[in-house]
Amino acid sequence: MSALSRREWLRNTGLGIGASVALPGLLPAAEMARVLGGGVSYADMLAQLERDVTTARRAAGPIRLSFNENPFGMSPKAKDALMNSWGQHTWYMPPIREEIRRTFAQHVGVPVDHVLVTQGSSEVLGILALAYGMEGGEIVAPWPTFEDLPRWGETLRAKVHRVPLDHNLDHDLYTMDAKIGGSTKLVFVCNPNNPTSNLADDRALRDFVTTVSKRTPVIVDEAYFDFVDVPGHKSMVDLVLKGESIIVSRTASKIHGLAGLRCGFAVARPDIIAKLSQYVTGDPNVFGLHAANASLQDIEYQTFVKQKNAEGRTMLLDTLKKLGKKAAPSQTNFVFFQSGKPVEQLQKHFLAKGFQIGRAFPPYLDWCRVSIGTPEEMRQFVAELPAALA
Repeated sequence: MSALSRREWLRNTGLGIGASVALPGLLPAAEMARVLGGGVSYADMLAQLERDVTTARRAAGPIRLSFNENPFGMSPKAKDALMNSWGQHTWYMPPIREEIRRTFAQHVGVPVDHVLVTQGSSEVLGILALAYGMEGGEIVAPWPTFEDLPRWGETLRAKVHRVPLDHNLDHDLYTMDAKIGGSTKLVFVCNPNNPTSNLADDRALRDFVTTVSKRTPVIVDEAYFDFVDVPGHKSMVDLVLKGESIIVSRTASKIHGLAGLRCGFAVARPDIIAKLSQYVTGDPNVFGLHAANASLQDIEYQTFVKQKNAEGRTMLLDTLKKLGKKAAPSQTNFVFFQSGKPVEQLQKHFLAKGFQIGRAFPPYLDWCRVSIGTPEEMRQFVAELPAALA
């Protein structure tokens, strides 16, 4: 970015502080075309994006380290696709609906008929509760975990077996298996798990999922899959291709930064996809579909976000280790650690310092979940940790 000063960049893109606060991490389509046309490399654009987003988020108020959001927002290419999608927003059956299905199928390596596109991965869980929990069945889930499926299951009067995590904060697979009976309609697995951030042992979880799926369908929530950097880790999608009764859910909300545009995906056998399709509650919006379609193909942006997340995550984990605090071995865009005091006290302390952190997750009332911000935000955050944890 040596050819452009910061002031010139902000003036040319329209991303002065006021615009950045409203739309952090986004570039107008005209600027996107200019940059991609030459003069500024994409890597330089992303480096400038990091600086501008950090400034904008600080100016907007307390820095949000509480909802596991991507602090960089959507990719510039996703923004360009969104800004050029205006024609299709008036159509009930826009072509992008099938286009993104093909793009995602290629992205994860499955046939198109194995994919259902939804309004965020939360809708996948809602659909599953409707499809498998309405007739008084039972659902088995670890606890704590992402809450939507257990909550919706109970709303539909399904019996939900919440199986406490083991002493390592892992899924207690033996106890979960023992809870599965003739009335079990669905088993839930979240990997990496939210709120604990850790990744299950691959062999143990694969054995569990494969065995259990012969008795009842299993949903594997992989919302944070894109942040995992354990060598050799694989999605459970390959088990779907083997014909197992397994549903894998993915989202465009995390590494793609599209949480507010609601786009998610289910991967399963065609007969399961057909069953789930009967319970969809609406259509994803055309702007989110265009943005997600472009972002799935923007590997450079995904790599950028993953690297920056790993930098901030390592910074936080190293600081906690120096302070003698126990933390889960995070493979997500957040860290879960034992603070030794009620979470509410930490929330109050950090809010006064300009940071919003996660809530409590019973029964871990003295454990704290912190989402990973930009590297500069994390440097500021870890500088406050010694005082907060004293």
